[in-house]
Amino acid sequence: MLVYRLTASPLLSALTFALGLLPYVVGGTLLSAVADRFPSRRVLVCCDLVSAACAAAMLPAATPVGGLLALRAVMAAVSPVFTGTRMAALAEVLGDAGDRFVLGRSVIRLTAQSAQLLGFGAGGLLLAVVSPRAALGVTAAGFLGSALILRFGTRRRPANGSPGGARDARDARGAVTDSLASAARLLGQRRIRVLLLLAWVPPMFVCVPESLLTAYAGARGIGSSGLGLLMCGMPFGAVTSEFLAGSRLGPRGRERLVAPVAIGCTLPALGYALSPSPDWALLLQVLTGCGISYTLGLDRWFVAAVPPGLRGRAMTLLVAGVMTFQGLGMAVAGGIAEWAPVPAVMAGGGAVGAACSTAVLWRVHAERRQRAATTRTAGTAGAAGTAGTAGTPAVEEEEQRR
Repeated sequence: MLVYRLTASPLLSALTFALGLLPYVVGGTLLSAVADRFPSRRVLVCCDLVSAACAAAMLPAATPVGGLLALRAVMAAVSPVFTGTRMAALAEVLGDAGDRFVLGRSVIRLTAQSAQLLGFGAGGLLLAVVSPRAALGVTAAGFLGSALILRFGTRRRPANGSPGGARDARDARGAVTDSLASAARLLGQRRIRVLLLLAWVPPMFVCVPESLLTAYAGARGIGSSGLGLLMCGMPFGAVTSEFLAGSRLGPRGRERLVAPVAIGCTLPALGYALSPSPDWALLLQVLTGCGISYTLGLDRWFVAAVPPGLRGRAMTLLVAGVMTFQGLGMAVAGGIAEWAPVPAVMAGGGAVGAACSTAVLWRVHAERRQRAATTRTAGTAGAAGTAGTAGTPAVEEEEQRR
């Protein structure tokens, strides 16, 4: 809001939004091994303390704009480590079998989206009476409160362990090398790679209207309170849809939602082509937020595909990719909006997003069909071999090896 008031530039306002997301790739690729190498509680508390220190450093009026953006980038770099560690710890607490992890992560997302919903609304009202720097004090206090809750309200759990051993666990260079190697290993597996793309691509285009809401509100003469209300739309839709999908549908039903909802979440943006009024724009944002429910089925596929020893790294990489792709989408949309009408850019993002999401889903289903066919072939061959030579020492040894 502050940057748009100073510059009247859709590009710079979108880049300011994106800067909170693009540095996720740094934490996701260079620091992902931290999630498995160290006890989860220690990692979570340290991430909160770093973020609290950055938010506190934004408060003095002497902090220049460049310093504010740099501090925001640091907060974004540690955020995927926090989220990946939390997700890995959740899988350890609830177990990765059955539906408990999927529903547990859904509850965490519901909590986060509800808090975001309240934060956007309260932030819009707060900016009407205090300066943006003063409002940042709430952020610093929130991180400190989170660190205290995690330190004294959760149980200490050992690290998941890593192939590098205890010596590498104390070596920062070993952690970075391990993070890069783990990312390459995860992306090298087709099954995991296509699931990561399915988690990354739809949000990249879903965020396009949200990143341009400031410019849209400015063109419509909407103040900070109205902008805060518009930004409540997506969290409200996300909370509502995820609650209904999690409570009303079983595992198979949530998996069936993945394909139609992953594509459908990009379609409401097409309504911006009609230059809607603020009321209709709010409805479009709510419908867009409903698309978050497709991740319930995707979570089940992803946790089943990742080996337990790489779970923390995989979750960190997933979160980092989601936020980085969103940052790229925001930056590109802001650049196009410098010379094209903002409503047209919002609608264009929805059209391109639907096409790209469809292509990714085709890859996901092709991989699943191929894996199912391979499993059936291997099972048939194994049954035939066992029937023909069962009971021989060589066959028994081969069965044990298999």
